[in-house]
Amino acid sequence: MTIKSFFQKIFSPIVVGNCLGMVVVTALLIFGTLQFLQCYTDHGEAVVVPNIRGMKTDVAASKMQALGLRLEVRDTGYVDTYVSDVVLEQSLRPGQRVKTGRTIFVTVNASGPRALVLPDVAGNTSRRQAESRLRAMGFTDIRIETIKGDKDWVYTLKVDGRIAKSGDRAPITATLTLVVGNGVVEEEYNGSDSLDFGMDPLENYDEGEFE
Repeated sequence: MTIKSFFQKIFSPIVVGNCLGMVVVTALLIFGTLQFLQCYTDHGEAVVVPNIRGMKTDVAASKMQALGLRLEVRDTGYVDTYVSDVVLEQSLRPGQRVKTGRTIFVTVNASGPRALVLPDVAGNTSRRQAESRLRAMGFTDIRIETIKGDKDWVYTLKVDGRIAKSGDRAPITATLTLVVGNGVVEEEYNGSDSLDFGMDPLENYDEGEFE
């Protein structure tokens, strides 16, 4: 086979046509894949996250929906200066650019402070242990009242001035008072102690015995 015939076969219309066809098909596949990925990921479509703090939940949800975002309540808190069911916190900061379809989690204001079951601290706990347990639960306004008794021993727990029992519930904002001993313990009467210390030791004897 001569060189001339070899090149004639390589550049024959059939071979050239097949090569061009493969190039066109490959280009179409690449273009189609890029278009699919662009549509699938919403490439280039982003929205700015608005500030929804202080808005009622339904108003905030409508605003998010109009932007192509979703809103979901994740937690509740309590701020007494806000009305109930308003957004306190949002998971995405205002001004952040995100793709449509994202979910923003929010914390909303409850209708009242959270109420917790009080632990059993009266009569079996020291002041330090009781304070530690109550603060760990979230109580912050804890006061101390002292009475005569064993040093720092908790005798009573009060909620907003009233005596509480184990199992009672109290709002997290309540004022708790621990009634503890001041270390001054009153001496108790022992039946074996003599009551005659104040008597004259000679008054029980007959005068004739000393003559």
